[in-house]
Amino acid sequence: MKLIRLGIMLAAALALTACVSPTSRPVIAARKSLILISIDGFRAEYVNRGVTPTLSRLATNGAHALVMRPSFPVLTYPNHYTLVTGLRPDHHGLVHNVIEDPAAPGIKFGLGDRAQVRDARWWDQAEPIWVTAQDAGLKANSLFWPGDEAAIHGVRPNRSMTFDQNMSANARVDLVLAWFAADHPDFTDLYFDDVDSAGHSNGPDSPELNQAIARVDAAITRLLAGLARQGLNEDQFNIIIVSDHGMVRADNLVMLDDEAKGTARVVTGGGTAMLEPLPGKEAAAKVALVGRHTHFTCWPKDQIPAQYHYGTHARVSPIVCLGDLGWYLTTHAAADGKTPTMGQHGFDPYALQMAALFVAHGPSVRAGLVLPVIDNVDVYPLVMRLLRLNPWPNDGDPNVSDSILNGL
Repeated sequence: MKLIRLGIMLAAALALTACVSPTSRPVIAARKSLILISIDGFRAEYVNRGVTPTLSRLATNGAHALVMRPSFPVLTYPNHYTLVTGLRPDHHGLVHNVIEDPAAPGIKFGLGDRAQVRDARWWDQAEPIWVTAQDAGLKANSLFWPGDEAAIHGVRPNRSMTFDQNMSANARVDLVLAWFAADHPDFTDLYFDDVDSAGHSNGPDSPELNQAIARVDAAITRLLAGLARQGLNEDQFNIIIVSDHGMVRADNLVMLDDEAKGTARVVTGGGTAMLEPLPGKEAAAKVALVGRHTHFTCWPKDQIPAQYHYGTHARVSPIVCLGDLGWYLTTHAAADGKTPTMGQHGFDPYALQMAALFVAHGPSVRAGLVLPVIDNVDVYPLVMRLLRLNPWPNDGDPNVSDSILNGL
């Protein structure tokens, strides 16, 4: 198994244009416990709405980015796996929330399919932090982070549980605190979906969205207070709080089946959609779809603009379409009888409405640092530095970690 993993990661290294050399990094004096929190759907500017006293304090007293640019496509599973591997979706293989793989015909990966979410084949082209940490003898726990239900390279987190969207933010915090009391893990990740759900249902400028933001901020306050009761004050551990993407009002629909004119099937829709030409209609599909349309643009996978770092992986469909900001790409069948969501993501990662959250705080982090822009591939090298682990080859910039960490 180790040799297989090494071969996979070496192959990935050859495909990367930016790699981290494990021998080039300074050593932090002592390893502190690290907590990585994701607030799904938290747009970067939400921290300025006056409803996040704890997040705002951590950002002010630690390091934060005005913009953390998500990876393309701007979706939950691709970006969560990027955050814990440092690889773009085109390199780690989670190329969309819904995926088909030519190597597994007839099988489709989707968020609601527990069997596929737990199938390591979708995840094994990269190695997340918790696997590397456990290989190094560290204790690594994960609560609801995408990928933690699969035995990636045969390894599960020390502690985890099946995703339960009905578990409240406070209940999630209490479980993480119980895990800390039991074995004081070196690495813990924790996922909240309240903000994303409110954004989809009510829109990014709704009272319900602000209530969800405040609810998660209160849960983080609860976590810090609970750790303090266990003797872990804020100067004794490092915490990184991120999101996978932002959110924008998107109740405008484009019917891709109308646009395809019977030449292609829609593999998956959204802000970013993938289409497969029907047999014998490849040329006609390109004529119908490729190019600029009124509210969206389509490319052949080998002609996607370089700034998106996307289109080389076998799981990317032959035609990829990107909706204009706020225009959701779907089909008549998918939209039939359904009320359009009020908020969506999946749009251009360079749009400010898609910008994600990044906050770091703790004894290893420079205080008062404001970074104008970072990419989310830069989170993984930072985490590996904090855990004093050698990173696998990745797409991140080690100079970002240098600027965030103190005493180096």
